[in-house]
Amino acid sequence: MAVFLINPSDHSFGTAVITPRWLYVLAAATPLSFGDPVIVDETLEPLIPSSIQPGDFVGIGIHTGNALRGYEVGRMARERGAWVVYGGIHATLYPEEALERGHAHAVVKGDGDVIWSKVLEACVQGKPNQIYEGGKIDADQFVQARWDLLPPDRYMWASVQTVRGCPKHCSFCSVWRTDGQRPRQRSFESVVEEIVVLRRKGFRFIALADDNFYPVTLTDLRLAREQKNFSKLAELEQIRSDKFALMAELAKLPKNMVFFTQITMESAEDPDYLDAMRKANIKGALVGVEAVTPEGLKSVFKEFNLSGEGLVRQLQTFRAHGLNMLGSFIFGLPSDKPDTFKATADLAGRAGLAFAQFVLLTPFPGTVDFMRWEKEQEKALEYVDGIPITRFWLIPAARRPKMFMPHPLMSSQEISHRTQGVWDRFYSFASIWKRSDCAPTLRSRLAFCFLSKLYRKMYAGTGISTDSARRRKANSGARWLSRHTRKFFISKPMPELAMPVWSTGPARSGAAEIGPFPMVP
Repeated sequence: MAVFLINPSDHSFGTAVITPRWLYVLAAATPLSFGDPVIVDETLEPLIPSSIQPGDFVGIGIHTGNALRGYEVGRMARERGAWVVYGGIHATLYPEEALERGHAHAVVKGDGDVIWSKVLEACVQGKPNQIYEGGKIDADQFVQARWDLLPPDRYMWASVQTVRGCPKHCSFCSVWRTDGQRPRQRSFESVVEEIVVLRRKGFRFIALADDNFYPVTLTDLRLAREQKNFSKLAELEQIRSDKFALMAELAKLPKNMVFFTQITMESAEDPDYLDAMRKANIKGALVGVEAVTPEGLKSVFKEFNLSGEGLVRQLQTFRAHGLNMLGSFIFGLPSDKPDTFKATADLAGRAGLAFAQFVLLTPFPGTVDFMRWEKEQEKALEYVDGIPITRFWLIPAARRPKMFMPHPLMSSQEISHRTQGVWDRFYSFASIWKRSDCAPTLRSRLAFCFLSKLYRKMYAGTGISTDSARRRKANSGARWLSRHTRKFFISKPMPELAMPVWSTGPARSGAAEIGPFPMVP
């Protein structure tokens, strides 16, 4: 009996940008008695149904975007006699849906690191519960990923997580509900050890796949002091101190390593933190800009962001500290006007962003936006092929609307068309080449250009367009681009890179500060 771990996807590109970390975490959480799990990432290649045999165990991780495909895989696996278990953000929010539509034997809500082995054992006994509560485990229970199971020559970037949870409560995001608002931060020792394993395998580009790499702001610290909440202040200062300790260790790794992460705009007000990121070879980060006007920011509960020229200066601060930023913008907010699209494109160009994404406002489950929209829809619920619009992820992609929340000034078609225009403008070859001056060599400038075109193909070409022919063309183009783009990110393995030896002592909860990182040049 084999254990399958499946990342479902409607699009397979042959090569992927970032490793889906959860697959390899659950592989590590699988008891040795079950053997090495079979990992299937459908963003690379589709699952071969005949590979699943009666009595096998199939774990499927779903988010809202791939839930429909995930349910299709689950039904097929159960028909072939396998035990079917679902997990992931969407299954956490809708466990009953996974049981009904995905034909699950069991559904895991929350973190799977600890509970996964118990679910497998229950399946062996033939008596699994329908729903398991994985909860929000403490950071010392996080499992290191089984990177030895990675397929060769398929991914450009590896991924390591340092913290789960985000203290913010943005209206369009569900992370603060599913992962919690209390940052659960791994020890820097555990993180660095995992990175060493990946660098030995040849990965020098690594995404620090955190919900928020800047979990404690200067404002958080100031408020705790003003409120004389000294226990909270101590907790926040420890989280911040641990982050600086991690970055100090990253700085000791081979200098040609490149890290990328995700932070909030408030980090621009923290020069010490940005300087530590630069020294740690964190060369870039995704930052949620969302809107360029005060009205837009207010509508998504992000009033802590700046707007207008203040926003431009704030984004340029990142560039001044050596960080190349991927700015994320949302279109379709109630405050948007036809001229908002041009204003956003102009600002993205002037702000010195290396990359940008322009997404349509979508009410994702678990968010404040979704709850408000679902409540509004109760007045006159719409259906598509018998499926309520409030369950849009169950509507086949070819029939699924791209906009769900009516806009006071523009039609969904107009918003989609204008959004596509901003993508086209920002990712025109002339614009890409101009932005590539952030790269130090000609080869790295070419890598920047290839990656920019690939990013546009994957996220704009296959996502915004509702025309199936265009989607197929974009998918084919992305497959070709991804294969050639990866060549720029191939690195020579470093099997000689030594694992650090952490000394013990009273300095830091059982791990003292260590000397120079022990490695072979």
